[in-house]
Amino acid sequence: MQLTKSEEYGLNNKIHVKDEDDIQLLYGIDDKPSLTMQILLGLQNIFAAFGGIIVVPLVISSVLGFDSATSTALMSATILSAGLATFIQSRGIGPVGARVACIMGTDFTFVAPSIAIGSVFGLPGILGATILGAFVEVILSFLIRPLMKLFPPLVTGTVVSLIGLTLLPVSMDWAAGGVGSPQYGSLINIAIAMVVLLVTLILNRYGKGLVSSASILIGMIVGYIVCIPFGMIDMTSVKEASFLSFPKIFSYGVVFDWKVVVPFIPAYCVATIGTVGCLKAIGEVSRTNMDDKKIGAGVLSDGVGSMLAGILGTFPNTSFSQNVGLIPLTKVASRHVAVMAGIMLMILGFFPKFAALINIMPQPVLGGVGIVMFGTVAASGIKTLSKVKLNNRNLLIVATSLGLGVGITFRPEFIGQLPEGLKMLFASGISTGTIVALILNLILKEEKSEVE
Repeated sequence: MQLTKSEEYGLNNKIHVKDEDDIQLLYGIDDKPSLTMQILLGLQNIFAAFGGIIVVPLVISSVLGFDSATSTALMSATILSAGLATFIQSRGIGPVGARVACIMGTDFTFVAPSIAIGSVFGLPGILGATILGAFVEVILSFLIRPLMKLFPPLVTGTVVSLIGLTLLPVSMDWAAGGVGSPQYGSLINIAIAMVVLLVTLILNRYGKGLVSSASILIGMIVGYIVCIPFGMIDMTSVKEASFLSFPKIFSYGVVFDWKVVVPFIPAYCVATIGTVGCLKAIGEVSRTNMDDKKIGAGVLSDGVGSMLAGILGTFPNTSFSQNVGLIPLTKVASRHVAVMAGIMLMILGFFPKFAALINIMPQPVLGGVGIVMFGTVAASGIKTLSKVKLNNRNLLIVATSLGLGVGITFRPEFIGQLPEGLKMLFASGISTGTIVALILNLILKEEKSEVE
């Protein structure tokens, strides 16, 4: 997108620009903030993603009955591999990496196939499936050029909106205290979430320089402090965590067998769709053109990152949609911030105590900032759709895709009787809505009277 105006921002003599829609970006894709800013803004991304990163190994370890030593090793390896994948994706190494502010981590898409494989082949089977299955994404990354023709603004806007809308229930659960909490929906939880939300909004809108850019992090810190007198900070897990740990490469063994790969193939296809949607969303909110080459490099990085994750002893990595909301909210699109987040995640992977300290962040604090972040993503998708001619055909595509995507999110039991492969493919509201939008865009032809 052409830059039409620039002016001095003030802090660190940083230049920011206005695009044709008068939306300011404090730091663009290739702008490099000061080291202090990179660390602070990187921490925001870590806080936003950390819960999602660690919950997958927790769930799988619990279901498969792994002992505490194995669970701890999995947790550290998951954090380390998320940092490594984020670093590769954001910095770029040769043809690998989209070179945008994209945070990576393991995803719930891989929970069901991991449990299915782990119940028969154990952890070695999961690691083998992770490494071999990653080749699916590597191959798909070279087919992005024809695939990108399937993602016009109509589909992109719908997918971006879905990312925000389908994540909003997650933030609401966080704000209420977390699913399964005996204090779910308590006045204290909601009050804390609203305090964090208001602090974030006020600082982001009226703060200057660092205060505005780090509004999410400051809001979280304020919420953290508010939670202390209510006894909501439990340091037990921090005390019990070991101080230093290293990844145990193939220490549990690995099974390379096509039988273990089959359940992972649909999951990797879903991950590819999600990564394309995420990268397109990042392009939209970062005011940068994500062409097929960048998208292909991003999907390739997704596959390479997953392969490395299997080698390090953990589950596949993919792009984290919740972090997309930080970009328009903080007006920071710098990939150097994501690179710093990746470096810090790698460091945290070696120091479980620090990881545990972040992990005890009370759920209502995450909920307060999550509502703003995910709502911002949905609004960005609506903005893209506002530039599309919403004739009868396009309106039907948007309505059906959003309806099914959001519907599956709220009523996942709707697909409960489907075969396992199809259930995995449509388990996510994002993947469901994206697939529906892609198919309808192909089969519903434009009438001559509807073409501008």
